[in-house]
Amino acid sequence: EELLVQETARRFVDARVLPDIADWYDQGVFPKELALEMGQLGLLGMHLDGYGCAGTSGVAYGLACMEMEAGDSGFRSFVSVQGSLAMFPIWAFGSEEQKQEWLPRMAAGEAIGCFGLTEADSGSDPSSMRTNARMVNGDWVLNGSKMWITNGGIADVAVVWARTEDGVRGFVVPTDTPGFTANNIHKKSSLRASVTSELVFDDVRLPADAVLPGVAGMRGPLSCLNEARYGILWGVVGAARACYEAALDYTTERVQFGKPIAGFQLTQRKLVEMAVVVNKSYLVALHLGRLKDEGLITPAQVSFGKLDNVRNALEVAREARSTLGANGITLEYPVIRHMNNLESVY
Repeated sequence: EELLVQETARRFVDARVLPDIADWYDQGVFPKELALEMGQLGLLGMHLDGYGCAGTSGVAYGLACMEMEAGDSGFRSFVSVQGSLAMFPIWAFGSEEQKQEWLPRMAAGEAIGCFGLTEADSGSDPSSMRTNARMVNGDWVLNGSKMWITNGGIADVAVVWARTEDGVRGFVVPTDTPGFTANNIHKKSSLRASVTSELVFDDVRLPADAVLPGVAGMRGPLSCLNEARYGILWGVVGAARACYEAALDYTTERVQFGKPIAGFQLTQRKLVEMAVVVNKSYLVALHLGRLKDEGLITPAQVSFGKLDNVRNALEVAREARSTLGANGITLEYPVIRHMNNLESVY
């Protein structure tokens, strides 16, 4: 079952992502229309049960993230944000009405979600957020802003975390609500094939039932981040693998001094080190995935996996770029794109 999920994701990436990803990255666009295809394949919210979600294992979800990021971090980010940051809090903490309204459409790719937690002055310290919501004549009124929000400019719904009299609460905010605006962030050198936005809330009026009833305090948003980090620690293995494979292909074909440069021991050493690092990272991800499926994983273990797998992927990307020489800096090859993307993931 897990291998079938992995193969499905890989075929999608091979057919629909890799042929055009260099252009999308170069132009700074994300092909929103592919969301429906990802939904049809069951890739959105796939590790959740019910409401049109596939209900796969954590390992299967991780393998899909790995294949998506082997295509590009932007696609893995889309899948992670949709499933782990936007759908997960509705699924875990939402009312039955909220779940019925949003989850089936989000699983199908018909509605796109984003997650509003980070602010310009509240990054690693989200509890210092300034965005607030107060009750006015039975409605919630939301004011503030969020920064670095993946999918923000293409989202139909935002899960927004704000201060209230009862502490931090989550709100389900349709993006067509008056007072809601999304400003896309341009001139990025990383995650270019991904929409990153600032969200602004100017007296956004929401009904009383827009709040997520199942959680209060920072436990809500932090549990979502834990789910997203889990997807990332798998995803970056795909980016690292893609860089290694590009280096392997290139060095076995590039002839210098009368033979392929893969025939020289210095290059062979680089290839071996990359292969070892990729496989070690994969085994860490797989081990953590099994722990997750047994209900034994801790947030510290997820953070351990994300930290080590991301920095290892960066190391592989930089080493792979060195084997490609001048060709390593062009988008004809995937290495510099992965290398730049991994700086954001790190």
